Amino acid sequence: MAPAGGNDSQQEILYGLHAVREALKAENRPLQRLLVLRTDKQYTDVVQLARSRRIPIHVQPMASLDRVVPNGRHQGVVAFASAKAYQTEDSILVGAAHRQEPPLLVILDGVEDPHNLGAVLRTAEGAGVHGVFIPERRAVGLTSAVAKASAGAIDHIPVARVTNMSRSIESLKAAGVWIYGVTPSASKVFTDIDLRGPVGLVLGGEGMGIRPGVLQHCDDCIRIPLRGRVASLNVSAAAAIVLFEAVRQRAEQNHRP
Repeated sequence: MAPAGGNDSQQEILYGLHAVREALKAENRPLQRLLVLRTDKQYTDVVQLARSRRIPIHVQPMASLDRVVPNGRHQGVVAFASAKAYQTEDSILVGAAHRQEPPLLVILDGVEDPHNLGAVLRTAEGAGVHGVFIPERRAVGLTSAVAKASAGAIDHIPVARVTNMSRSIESLKAAGVWIYGVTPSASKVFTDIDLRGPVGLVLGGEGMGIRPGVLQHCDDCIRIPLRGRVASLNVSAAAAIVLFEAVRQRAEQNHRP
């Protein structure tokens, strides 16, 4: 398995039908070999994609696959891939400019659970986010577990890994991006904010949320109103709610006469 820090090793293991299929389709990191339980039925499209890219395919028994990825979470398919490269702030902003869209960014402060990061990446890709920023320390990187949880979205969305989150936020602000911290203590509700321009959304990790030292660098703070007894939502759920409000506002703007 890849190390907790992300793609620091020269080889990474991808597993699960969605993750491997999307990596094959994206073609943005070389797959070195593919292990499959069978070459028929639900594995047919994955095998055909691998063959079209001249990737070696090895049929392996379940026990062999379980040794690589324990507990059968591989769904009968495992790929060995070169590590996904992290992007830079500049390349993400250039990508937004090429799409002729105001940047929509997600900035994660200390998300440590790979399933949460994978879920956020899946949501962000579906919302058309131009890039996700994660810290180098005290946070999960782009591991194989994240790739699995993202259902392949990891291969379609740029991710930047930054050494100093506060400094990165200030750099984005200097580039014209308005930074909102999403936190339960905010006085403003997210639906009252204009999310059509260049926007970065900061979401905190599973424990303490956004760190105070990071929060103070945000231009403003917004909250998701809750009517139950829980104080906050899971980071992936919060990301989905706010991001698709941005999608709604931007679509409405584009359809105006």
